[in-house]
This record gives sequence, structure tokens and C-alpha cells, in this order.
Amino acid sequence: MKRFIIAVIACTCLAQTAAPPILVVRAARMITATSDAIATPGLVTIRGDRIAAVGGAVPAGARVIDLGDATILPGLVDLHTHLTSTGVHWEDELLKTTPGEAALHGAHNALVTLMAGFTSCRDMGPTWPYTDIDLRKAIDAGVVPGPRLMAAGNYVSPTGGAGDARQFSIFVDVPIVRNLADGPDEIRKAVRTNLKQGADFIKILGTGAVLSKGAPPGSQQYTEQEMHVAVEEAARWGRHVAAHLHGNEGIKAGIRAGVRTVDHGSMMDDEAVELLRTHHAYFVPTLYTSESISGDPTVPDSEKARSKEIAQIKDKSFQLVLKAGLPIGFATDAAVVPHGQNAREFGYRVRLGQSPMAAILSATKTAAEIMGWSDRIGTLEAGKFADLIAVPGDPLRDITALERVVFVMKGGMVYKSAEYADRRNQR
Repeated sequence: MKRFIIAVIACTCLAQTAAPPILVVRAARMITATSDAIATPGLVTIRGDRIAAVGGAVPAGARVIDLGDATILPGLVDLHTHLTSTGVHWEDELLKTTPGEAALHGAHNALVTLMAGFTSCRDMGPTWPYTDIDLRKAIDAGVVPGPRLMAAGNYVSPTGGAGDARQFSIFVDVPIVRNLADGPDEIRKAVRTNLKQGADFIKILGTGAVLSKGAPPGSQQYTEQEMHVAVEEAARWGRHVAAHLHGNEGIKAGIRAGVRTVDHGSMMDDEAVELLRTHHAYFVPTLYTSESISGDPTVPDSEKARSKEIAQIKDKSFQLVLKAGLPIGFATDAAVVPHGQNAREFGYRVRLGQSPMAAILSATKTAAEIMGWSDRIGTLEAGKFADLIAVPGDPLRDITALERVVFVMKGGMVYKSAEYADRRNQR
């Protein structure tokens, strides 16, 4: 019996130290996102959860997944999602749902998003505070499948601002929601609270919003000083600030205050664009929301009117930044855009003049840089996580191919593939 136990222990140790099997994903072409070039053919060698090599020959003994006439790309990144949202109206969510319900919806939406080819997301704050952090933990623990998440935890909003969730009678209160902060001291405390609870970054709402009954989108809500306090405090924790900013003056105040990303950025002028350049801030527009809101029967007419009023303005702002040659991040504002339809943003941007390759780079290399994750995702390079997808044909000829993802791998695990779906747990 003693010899048997020793033999079992020895076998277990050998199994733990044995090199993981080699897997090769092959296709007609490949976009590595390390340059503007497209490679033919495409070949990525994976060992464990990492990329071992890009290009070259198939190693001896490797298992090969041949995707045929497809294009391999890095896993896509969406910089502005709301995965735990069950709808677009705070009144309904706060009065008719629970945090547990939001978390369960989040698990579903995370899977839908992953299967659409988005292997990483920056989640911009839930209606029920910190449910996005719980979702991130569940994904990291392998409890539920979903993208790698960077979570905000909770909004930081001024009273009456875009993130003021109490959009109902003043006599109705939702005690669990504590996201309002006015003035430097309250903002500093809100930032510290979010980071204490596990937030990866801070989201502040510096202007009004489209899907809100409060101040109009162009209205500046936080002062430059207030936004700077959020930036200063987040920096002490080694974190960045993403700012919801629609109006031009609010955008400029946020950039001067030191925010890392201008999210939405709907009303830009030449001065705002130059500030982006000189302050090294990133522009993260959400463009397809205009079409999505116009066709959503659940959105009130008043809010559809707000969206319609700024639709052409935000398109022109995007073209202004595009012309300036500045980096642009990829974002969708899902759930405003239904989860899983994130890739429709690509076609909208290309129609406005962005090249297909630039659009792809915005959702891969540039997005990873914005998140501070360039060392692990965003390009197909040896040593990075084996997060890769494939689409039929050539997306540089038809950008809508990104809406038809046929293969998804995250961390070396196959999550979507018609041929290999039943083998995802073999490795």
C-alpha cells in the first residue's frame, strides 16, 4: 500500500510538471495588430494559456485547428460596457430588480459578449454598485465564462448629474445606491470607497447624458477642480480615471484635469482635439448608439430626441479627431447597444471615414494600451495571453465580417468553433 501511495504521488508530480500540449490555430490570413499589414497564411502556436509563436511552421506533435478561408485576429476589446445592466432605465432596475438579478444577467451578457469575439472589456459601472466586481471575480475564478474585465464598481456623479440614479419621486429612496458626490471632499471619499471595494479604475460623470432626465448632454456638471481631485486620488492608488463627457467645455475641463479617457466625446472643437494631443488623453467615442437608440422601443421619445440632436455632432467630432491622426479607442456603451452586437460599431466608424485596419487596431492594440494591458493582450505576439478570434473571409474587404465571428479562444481555451466546440474542455 505504501509503495502504491508513493507511485501515485510520483505520477501526480510528473503530471503537474509536464509541459502543456501544443495547439496550433491556422487560417488563410492573419492580422497580428503589430502593424498595418495582413499576413498570409495565418498561424498561431499556443502552449497553455499563452501564445508560443506567431507564424513559422507547425511544431511536431501539435494539434491543429484549421479554420480555412478565415482571418485570425487578437481578441477584441470593448472599452465601454455595462454587462450587469438589465435595461437602460434606472427607475426600472432600482425599483423592480435586485443586485442578484443584475449579477445573473451579467453572467449571461458576459458569455454573449465573449462569443461575439470580445475577450476583454472595461466595464463602466453598474446600476447596482459592485455587481461588476463580483462578475469579474467569478470570471477570473472560472465560475462563469466571459471577457477579462476591468471594472469601475460604481459611478461617481454629481447630484442631478448623468449618474444620479434617483430619477423618480424625491420621496422614494434606494439606500444601497451611494454614488453621488459633490465637492472635493465627497469626491475623494467616493473614489477611495470604490477602490477599497475592488474597483480597477474610476468612472466619473462630468457632463449630462443622453439617456437621462437630468441636465442635457452638453451641460458641464463637474468642475475642472472636482475632476482633478478624482484623478489625483486615483493616481495615488495607481489607477486611472475614465470620464463620461459629452459637452465641449466639460471635455476640455476633463482633459485639463488629467482624465485618461474622454468617453463619448460627442461635442469636440479644434481646441479640445489639441488638448487631447498635448495632455496625452485618449478619445473613446460610442457612435453606433445613435442607431441603436433610434430603433429601441423601450427608450422614451424625450431621450430619443436627445440622441437625435447630437448624432451628427458626435459623428463630426469623431471625424475631427480622426483627421488629427490621434489614437482612438473602441467602445460601444453596451447595454445601450444590445450585448453581442458590439461589432456593429466597426461598420459605423468605417462609414465615417476610418479605414478598416485602423478600426481593428482601435479595438486591439490601442484599446489594450488604454487599459494598460499591452503586456498581456491586444496583439498576437509570443508571451501574451492566447486570446484570439477568427472571422470568415477578409475583414479589410468587408468590415462587417467582424459581426460574424466563427472562432473564439481566451487564454488557450476554445469557446466558439463549429468543429471544436465539443472539445473545449479537453485541454
